[in-house]
Amino acid sequence: MELHPRAVKLGVRLIAYDVIGSTNAEALAFARDGERGPLWVTAERQSAGRGRRGRPWISEPGNLYASLLLYDPAPPVSRAELSFVTALALHDALVQVAPAAAPRLALKWPNDLLLDGRKVAGILIEGLAPDGVVIGIGVNCISHPPQTETPATDFAMAALPVGAGALFESLSGAMLDRLGQWARGDGFGAIRADWLGRATGVGTTIAVRLPDRTLTGVFEDIDAAGRLMLKSPDGALVAVTAGEVFSLPHDQPLAS
Repeated sequence: MELHPRAVKLGVRLIAYDVIGSTNAEALAFARDGERGPLWVTAERQSAGRGRRGRPWISEPGNLYASLLLYDPAPPVSRAELSFVTALALHDALVQVAPAAAPRLALKWPNDLLLDGRKVAGILIEGLAPDGVVIGIGVNCISHPPQTETPATDFAMAALPVGAGALFESLSGAMLDRLGQWARGDGFGAIRADWLGRATGVGTTIAVRLPDRTLTGVFEDIDAAGRLMLKSPDGALVAVTAGEVFSLPHDQPLAS
């Protein structure tokens, strides 16, 4: 793995492993030891990768596993916006290394990237008090886990050549651009608009699974804080901060 030349010039650093438990866990450990970044941690393979809500992330060689440690990237109220910043940077990088993928890619709220409607990449944001933030990114370049709740795919299966090394170099540059656009939260309006322009599901009927219930309605928008705005069957708008989103058939009746 190599950093983009602009990232090197700006003092971003990289620690690359052959095998590690989890790039996010390693980056968090560096933060606990006083590391302030910006620092990328990558691995050819993870033995204990994880996704959202502690789910295992299958980490076979050939895919991209990378985590970025940032110190005090924005005021706490804005840090959840990093999911959107990162999703856009990843989309930018993939289009750069595989231009033919562009019309087949879409962003799914809150932090997944889809290829042909199937999950091909995920993002995991973790914080460490008081000001450390780690952004974990996993991309299925040549393989994907079977029998997942959300159907998955990989770029090789889609006949799109995306090498992990080339993608990482592009991503390390694209993150600089999108972080600059975001401007510690002051530029989230532009990030939000760009994200919506690449998003899937807006204006359609969806289900949002929460820890204690499932909501159904129409995906109206994301608000100024990045929350999903769901129009419920009674016409009320419900702001959803976190949840699992699933599309529903057009003829399925809505229920709350």
